[in-house]
Amino acid sequence: MEENYEAGSLTLSGTVAMGTGVMIGAGIFALTGQVAELAGSLFPLAFFVAAVISGFSAYSYIKVSNAYPSAGGIAMILKKAYGPSTVTGGAALLMAFSMIINESLVARTFGAYTLQLFGIEGGVLVPLLALGLIVFAFLVNVAGNNVIGNISKITAVLKVGGIVAFALIGLWAAGFAFKPLTGNPGESTSIGGFLGGVALAILAYKGFTTITNSGGEVKNPHRNVGRAIMISLTLCTLVYLLVCYAVGSSLTIDEIVSAKDYALAEASRPALGEYGVWFTVAIAIIATASGLLASVFAVSRMLAMLTEMDLIPHSHFGMPGGVQKHTLVYTVVAAALLAVFFDLSRIASLGAIFYLVMDIIIHGGVLCYLRKDVGAKAGIVITAILLDTIALGAFVLIKAQSDPMIIIIALAGIGIIFAFERFYLRKVRSGSD
Repeated sequence: MEENYEAGSLTLSGTVAMGTGVMIGAGIFALTGQVAELAGSLFPLAFFVAAVISGFSAYSYIKVSNAYPSAGGIAMILKKAYGPSTVTGGAALLMAFSMIINESLVARTFGAYTLQLFGIEGGVLVPLLALGLIVFAFLVNVAGNNVIGNISKITAVLKVGGIVAFALIGLWAAGFAFKPLTGNPGESTSIGGFLGGVALAILAYKGFTTITNSGGEVKNPHRNVGRAIMISLTLCTLVYLLVCYAVGSSLTIDEIVSAKDYALAEASRPALGEYGVWFTVAIAIIATASGLLASVFAVSRMLAMLTEMDLIPHSHFGMPGGVQKHTLVYTVVAAALLAVFFDLSRIASLGAIFYLVMDIIIHGGVLCYLRKDVGAKAGIVITAILLDTIALGAFVLIKAQSDPMIIIIALAGIGIIFAFERFYLRKVRSGSD
């Protein structure tokens, strides 16, 4: 299941469409209620601040991709900065695991929204539906790249158009008020809670790295990779803000939090009744299913690349086929286990911590080792590190008070990943001597 790369095959508009299609979709369905729970009535502002932070973060990726456009993406950036080291392998695995965590988040979101068609909330059916979607994504990926590509093109138009339609209908029903129903914005929102909401909202934008991964295929990549990322982030921000105001104009914060696993479906009810719920659930199903299909392929490709770079071990376990088919199996098994045993809040929390830690490591590598080579400005990279650190620190403090177990799980996971990577690389080097 190898992907065929063709230099210059992606135009600027095509690259923007790809990046926007990846970002706009499952994230907004999964995260709107989670962010509102932390940021209160300031949740639209939390999404905007997350976009600003993502813009600063994108700077490092853009600079390295402009200098070294390739299909290596994050793994390439890390290797350029840190060499074939424990930091490179550990940070790359953090990114891979954050993507797998996001897959389980998307799968459970699919389950939560689908059950709204039958008036059912939560229960054992959510992880069962999530598991079913993950199995479906595996079967489609096994079918080959052409199937994935054709499905992605159709669903991208449907989900982006559907989400925009939802937002405009919701705002129209509220008289385009562009204000939440809760009266005084921020009256019950702490600074820590707001920043914690920002940390979660960043997950809705991290799909811009898909463009970085396709740098070798973009036409005139030294110019268009950066432009495509910033245009995609801007479009994504506008759509997310429309959705946030539509939800906030239809429901109070208490109602959003109460229905946080399916907030958009609940927000459509006041304007269009059950028809609105059906429409929103249909878009959610399309967005989550298509997002999972693309993510499963991307993670399996990334793990296969790390295997080829001798940064992680590989075992066939008696399975036929190439390395990427095996990493596809590992990916869906890991996502399935998370989807079955963790709820949406914990999955989102784990994904945010892993991603932000990896992002800080990327910026540190650019600042310390690549800044002169790629022409990056130290002030912007340092700002990106500070913004990530503030958001991560606030989020960890909030979760340490409300759910300390997820912090323990996250820290243990990070420690195990880097310890394993150090042990493996030592074994490889001693074996080659």
